[in-house]
Amino acid sequence: MTEDVYRADQRGVEQRITYLETGFGALRAEVDQSLERTEQQRREDQTQAMATRRLVFSSFVSPVLLMALQLWLASRGTAP
Repeated sequence: MTEDVYRADQRGVEQRITYLETGFGALRAEVDQSLERTEQQRREDQTQAMATRRLVFSSFVSPVLLMALQLWLASRGTAP
């Protein structure tokens, strides 16, 4: 009888271990998916930031270059 009790206890322990392993596997999959989503969002944010920097740069540099060109052309036109 003692051996039967021991085997039943071992089966219970194995079932609990299997249940925990399955739960940890599912949890790990969720964490991996979350990390991938976070990484994808980071890449998208970097792309958006780069586009914003280009827009800001071009919105300031273009007018300055045009103004410098106009001043240069104006100075050539008024020179003797």
